Amino acid sequence: MSTRSRMQNLEPGEKQGNGECCSEVRAMENVADYFGKNTFSLKTMRNFLSEKAYKSLSATIKEGGKLDPAIADEVADAMKTWAISHGATHFSHWFQPLTGTTAEKHDSFIEPDGEGGVILKFSGKKLIQGEPDASSFPSGGLRPTFEARGYTGWDPTSPAFIKEGPQRSTLCIPTYFIGWNGEALDKKTPLLRSLRAISKQVCRLAELFDIKTQGKQAYVTLGPEQEYFLIDRDFYFQRIDLVQTGRTLFGREPAKHQQMADHYFGAIKTRVMAFMEELDYEMWKLGAPTTTRHNEVSPHQFEVAPVFEHANMAIDHNMLLMEVMQKVAEKHGLACLLHEKPFDGVNGSGKHMNWSLVGPDGKNWLSPGANPHDNMIFLTTLCAVIKGVDTHAKMLRASIASAANDHRLGSHEAPPAIISIFLGEQLMDVIEQIEKGGAKSSKKGGVLELGIDVLPTLPRDATDRNRTSPFAFTGAKFEFRAAGSGMSLAGPTIVLNTIVADAFDDICNQLEKEKKGKKDFSEALQKVLQGVIKKHKRVIFNGDNYSEAWAKEAEKRGLPNLKSTPEALEVVKEEESIKLFERQSVLTKQELLSRYDAYKETYASIIKYEAACSLHMARTMFIPAALEYQEELASTIQSVALVNKSAKSKATADLLKDLCAETDKALLVAKKLASAIEGGVSLKTKYAMEELRAAVDALESMVPEQKWPLPSYTEMLFIM
Repeated sequence: MSTRSRMQNLEPGEKQGNGECCSEVRAMENVADYFGKNTFSLKTMRNFLSEKAYKSLSATIKEGGKLDPAIADEVADAMKTWAISHGATHFSHWFQPLTGTTAEKHDSFIEPDGEGGVILKFSGKKLIQGEPDASSFPSGGLRPTFEARGYTGWDPTSPAFIKEGPQRSTLCIPTYFIGWNGEALDKKTPLLRSLRAISKQVCRLAELFDIKTQGKQAYVTLGPEQEYFLIDRDFYFQRIDLVQTGRTLFGREPAKHQQMADHYFGAIKTRVMAFMEELDYEMWKLGAPTTTRHNEVSPHQFEVAPVFEHANMAIDHNMLLMEVMQKVAEKHGLACLLHEKPFDGVNGSGKHMNWSLVGPDGKNWLSPGANPHDNMIFLTTLCAVIKGVDTHAKMLRASIASAANDHRLGSHEAPPAIISIFLGEQLMDVIEQIEKGGAKSSKKGGVLELGIDVLPTLPRDATDRNRTSPFAFTGAKFEFRAAGSGMSLAGPTIVLNTIVADAFDDICNQLEKEKKGKKDFSEALQKVLQGVIKKHKRVIFNGDNYSEAWAKEAEKRGLPNLKSTPEALEVVKEEESIKLFERQSVLTKQELLSRYDAYKETYASIIKYEAACSLHMARTMFIPAALEYQEELASTIQSVALVNKSAKSKATADLLKDLCAETDKALLVAKKLASAIEGGVSLKTKYAMEELRAAVDALESMVPEQKWPLPSYTEMLFIM
């Protein structure tokens, strides 16, 4: 079907988009009127709880600790009353299993009243604990199929929210998910443990700096930038590969795509703007502070980013964002693609994690302060991050490993698989001065005085940005750019929190030892930081991470370069990794090894079903189209010869010859892929898929457009 005929088959609303944002958005003059409307936040709780219950729950959320059982029933009843006022009939414990997605089971509020009717009831017991079936979720062996019991437990630090349906609504309660024996079966449980671990170690350091920590916590903030593609929904449903795998398994690169960079930050099309406006509205109702929206580099690629939040809430909101994006796109006749590499030859999509750390004093410890005390804390935090990332670079790489992200990492729009840190010229200068000891000058710009002779002054504006670095300091935060667009950020956040907590742990051990020896604290700190930098500065690289020269240099420095998911996941089984997570009480050995098994199985499953889809498409769509065109060409040559025996048809004959050769090649490679699938070796299967794609894409350049069975890249990336 040609481009023109395809577009003629679209409904008018699908062809042009509705061109309107949600009417409710236009009616709202003040965002504050509806921000958090569908969230049972602390602000909302004031209107539904007694003062005693509110103060108790508020303290639990802000300071940590367990919920007071005495207020559980009151909180549950208040939550039910609020939810019913929003049209809710059911509640659900909303959790995040190892699938990387979210899960929910809905139960109604109704209970028999004993008189043939029902009452609406929601108890504290049902709020705090649920029991979904644990047998069918990935568990890496923690839960055999015949052992089905699993528990969900309320996480009061992330607000409950309303999910609106076509007719009524559902109250969704964020929860963790554990097995009958207490082992973590999800991503939230170890995330909460990692947040507790880093808070514990940061508070230890705070005490050494004479900062009061009683009744206070440190916490991590996160600001995830979400990249995605939008294409016309009609094209999406014509592509079986997109529907089944999330990416195009075949497709020839169009003549023009992103070479001119004319899409990047360009004017947003009306249909896309309508989608973005409604997306913001829906997320704002859920209390998620999305703020930035723009065109990305590739045609039909976009980005949305939030204001920084507590990491636990930011991850919950990002999981919700991916779900809401799909629903809003459907309303606008679009399909939202969250795969890391939906189109070959153009930029893939990432999810850049902007990670920072707030101390028990309420200040950002990755921001140089206005006084010497704050600057000492900043340098210590900076060194802890450098130490953690270098020591456990392989584990950090494993945290963003997936079959989808393998297509993106190391390409021209994504950082390589080599984990390194970008600091910028000025901060690098400061780091080198600490290593040498005692200097206190700054290369350029304003300086921040430390008030301690042995520590250098700090630049006020420390860095430029380095788009090629996987882990870049970008001013008051680190940006981890290697995470994939479709994945949960819980995994990399857990690892990052844990490795930095472990680094703080070691630094505190050294400082506490020096303090017992009554050594001057500033001198002790200088000595410890100097040691950290000497040992771990190899991980710092401020140049072009995409260059071949860096790969060679990184190898000389001894930095790991784990290029594929199977390679990267092996570190999870290493004794050093097991000790790390057990030492910080984030994951037990059994829990960590279960994730290795689950993620390896997921990788193998994805490769297998992608290969099966590729083989099916080649044999039932592309090769038959090529054979049909062969027959047409042969018939044309024969007909021309009958009419005019002297007619020269060498070019046509050559075309037929080339077409036959490429078709034969596709048939042979398809047979090779079938054999690889049967053999069950993932990497061998992956390479055979790539060969088949090359053969089929060559056929696409030869077979007429109207005979090609699927929408082309040109159509999907330029028609909306």
